Amino acid sequence: MTAHFPFDNSYVALPPNFFARVAPTPVAAPRLIKLNRPLAVQLGLDPDLLETPEGAEILSGNQMPETAASIAMAYAGHQFGNFVPQLGDGRAILLGEVVDRNGVRRDIQLKGAGRTPFSRMGDGRAALGPVLREYIVSEAMAALGIPTTRSLAAVLTGETVLRDPIQPGAVLTRVASSHIRVGTFQYFAARGDLASVRALADHAIARHYPEAAQAPSPYLALLEGVIGRQAELVASWMMVGFIHGVMNTDNCSVAGETIDYGPCAFMDTFDPKTVYSSIDQFGRYAYGNQPPIALWNLTRLAECLVRLLADDDDKGIEIAQTALGGFAEQFNAAYLAKLAAKLGLFTSQPDDQQLSQEFLTALAKGEADFTLAFRRLSDAAVDPSDLGEVRALFADPAAFDEWAPRWRARIATEPQDATTRQAAMRRVNPAYIPRNHRIEAVIRAAVDRDDFAPFEEILTVLANPFEEKAEFARYAEPPQPHEQVLETFCGT
Repeated sequence: MTAHFPFDNSYVALPPNFFARVAPTPVAAPRLIKLNRPLAVQLGLDPDLLETPEGAEILSGNQMPETAASIAMAYAGHQFGNFVPQLGDGRAILLGEVVDRNGVRRDIQLKGAGRTPFSRMGDGRAALGPVLREYIVSEAMAALGIPTTRSLAAVLTGETVLRDPIQPGAVLTRVASSHIRVGTFQYFAARGDLASVRALADHAIARHYPEAAQAPSPYLALLEGVIGRQAELVASWMMVGFIHGVMNTDNCSVAGETIDYGPCAFMDTFDPKTVYSSIDQFGRYAYGNQPPIALWNLTRLAECLVRLLADDDDKGIEIAQTALGGFAEQFNAAYLAKLAAKLGLFTSQPDDQQLSQEFLTALAKGEADFTLAFRRLSDAAVDPSDLGEVRALFADPAAFDEWAPRWRARIATEPQDATTRQAAMRRVNPAYIPRNHRIEAVIRAAVDRDDFAPFEEILTVLANPFEEKAEFARYAEPPQPHEQVLETFCGT
């Protein structure tokens, strides 16, 4: 079995202060819930072998492939604006790295694999509910075309974990381009360890930004690369109503992937102030705050790199500030282009930004469902005079009624025929998102009844989010008042 994990580990070649070598804590009775077979194949693994009892032993951490790295990574981070100099993988263990069939290096990590030196009084375990949530949401994000960590497998441990209430234990096998975070740089910068900051930056360049190595200033190119990817990533989140929930610097990937799905959610009713995290009492990570928080996080990264950008601190700060000044332009360009596409605007006119923003204002005033409004607008693109299904989503349609004639007039100037426009809009406006109430129903079935059929079904639906099927119509519907889930929780 071990030969089927073709690990090629590079992070362990870094100095020993970058990680702690630690083995997973064995579990009582591992049982495979789900294996992501297509992803396994992409990673060069054998899905048939992984679905055997021995596969469950490996995916739970009970057995280690001979070539596994088996490390917990060190990092720090700002958590809700407060700096914690040592966090690290408190319940995650990196098995190792593989080079997938596209030549991309990927981490394979067990999440919920037991205590590590970074556990900080925690048990190092994961409950079944958060494991299912991360599996569902990360795979939905991948299907939506948004950079993300992936879920390779979910395994029940046969044990319970002490949560409120007591929960079944589980382990998630997570795949990422890497697990290097802004907080990883902060860990070394906070200790004044410039040599380690440089080593980490060189590793990140080699792994994620190889073109930066040829730039006149490789470390500036690294910073600019991370800024560009984060601008694009957060713009993509905004287009599907996604709220990360905990945009701490330790949850900000330098690879530009969505990472650490804790108290995350997709909005139903559109409101930029929406918060789903049970611990975000002041709305720091609300939907509408995500772009400025991304810039805040990137500023923390820039602070770590100042000494690499120039020998003189003042000059390094000036260079960093100039780079950070490009975030707003890059984010706005990505955001406005994506929003225009959602509205069926594929050429550019001077008033397009105002038209786009006024639709969002109408959604907020009318308390309309974000995903359904855009999807039904796509359906109306063939006959723009038929907007009744869109209008019906608005509790107060006054602002929409004022906006709709301007939209009809604007799309009439587009060069596409109506059918082509509708198809293009449907490719960017999903019919299905992982709605909170649906995820909660899946979790309740699994936790309360050991029933994973709803989990399998929601994965099937979300694997093709832009393709409507009559038998899945209920998955497109927003929650009824009694079904609303207003808070989600961290999985620790």
